[in-house]
Amino acid sequence: MTAVTNPAKNPQANLAPGGSGGLHWSIARPWQTNAALLLIGTALFFLSRQLVSEYNHHFTIGFSGVSGWSCILYLAAAFLILTQPVDRFTFPIILAVAIACRIAVLFAEPYLSSDIYRYVWDGIVQHAHISPYRFVPGDAVLSFLRAPHQDTFDNINRRDYAHTIYPPAAQALFYLITGISPTITFMKTVMVLFEGVTMYALITLLRYLGVRREQSLLYAWCPILIWEIAGSGHLDSAAMAFITLALLARYRKQPVLTGLFLAIAVLLKLYPLILFPALHRRGDFKMPATLAATIAFAYAAYSSVGLLVFGFLSGYVKEEGMATGSRYFLLELAQRISGLRSLTPTAYYVLCAAIFAAILWWCWRIAAQGGPEGKAAFLPPSFALAATLMFLFSPHYAWYIIWLVPFFTLMPNPPVLTYLLGFFYLYTTALADPGPKMFLANEILYAAVFAAFLIQLTLKRWPLHRILFVQHTTASVTP
Repeated sequence: MTAVTNPAKNPQANLAPGGSGGLHWSIARPWQTNAALLLIGTALFFLSRQLVSEYNHHFTIGFSGVSGWSCILYLAAAFLILTQPVDRFTFPIILAVAIACRIAVLFAEPYLSSDIYRYVWDGIVQHAHISPYRFVPGDAVLSFLRAPHQDTFDNINRRDYAHTIYPPAAQALFYLITGISPTITFMKTVMVLFEGVTMYALITLLRYLGVRREQSLLYAWCPILIWEIAGSGHLDSAAMAFITLALLARYRKQPVLTGLFLAIAVLLKLYPLILFPALHRRGDFKMPATLAATIAFAYAAYSSVGLLVFGFLSGYVKEEGMATGSRYFLLELAQRISGLRSLTPTAYYVLCAAIFAAILWWCWRIAAQGGPEGKAAFLPPSFALAATLMFLFSPHYAWYIIWLVPFFTLMPNPPVLTYLLGFFYLYTTALADPGPKMFLANEILYAAVFAAFLIQLTLKRWPLHRILFVQHTTASVTP
């Protein structure tokens, strides 16, 4: 491996442009960076505690107050870590704050989502030697499980009509977790531990890309993760862990592990399958074979229930308006334009297919690249596929978009930052109400993302930010 050097320790790296001597005006000393991060991190910790207070209906500043201030502090921390020097104390500060913020909400009962109760229930049902796909939780056949786990049962959403929607790897995970402790707190704890796996993969990738590990703050301090993983315990944390492991294996040119990790991610949440074209290398049959075999084996393990193995998937598609197209913001926006009022969902799907076809062509070209310079070339199209899916899908729930955070950590850019924080904030306000209010929230969100995109294009053409602020990196490393 080549040695890693840190420009923050090299005074010449911080000189003003033109070699005029003296520090650039935007450069602080590392201890100042650490002091500022400590202050910001402390404030984030107290905001995490305030979130729990809001759970208890104190409504001191409201959820939007907590999310709004969290976004401001996160932006300040991101600016510091991307532009200021660091030392050996910076990374421990980042980890300490990240852990403290998660512990602050970990032991509180979930309030913003009840999905985790289904996770625990599915595990409990499997320990009773019953397939979680066979019966809805409210079925009388499962009544003997209610009394020992009454609180879990009482909080399950759609318990009287919806079979579980979670794929086989998720069910296997629920089984393992509840075998140790069938409690909400332990389920949340495991989901937070999966974040440790994500952090490991991100830090390793950052090192390979020649970026200092402190940039992992963009993941570790992201408030949406604190809310949706430590707060609500969403399964997306496990999916993110295997997605980042798949990215790491792809960078290392390990096709079997790439296929295995991607398959597990798909078997947890389905949507990571969109990454396949970007992670596949032209001429490689091991990765797709491993992916297909793993998925086939997992579904075969639960196939005794027949088509019920797909659970509530078809019902969810109808319930969320995906079948009719009523949930897609961009389609609804287009239908409000004179001359496009009769635009059908089919036409929107054709447009989506055309967009993805263009990205797939890009992926195909990337797959042909070789040599050291092409080792990380798969990352931009992977990010593009993930982000495009979210922009076109226009999800209504914040945990659906958190898998974009690892990509953003590796490749920071204004549009996705705006999307993540804008979505997070707007969906904690009164606008998070299906109908005209939510349409207005999406209008604000997509307009802000478009403005950020224009700013990014402007800065690319006239890179004023490179003159005003110094960015620090490390030397790239060959694995």
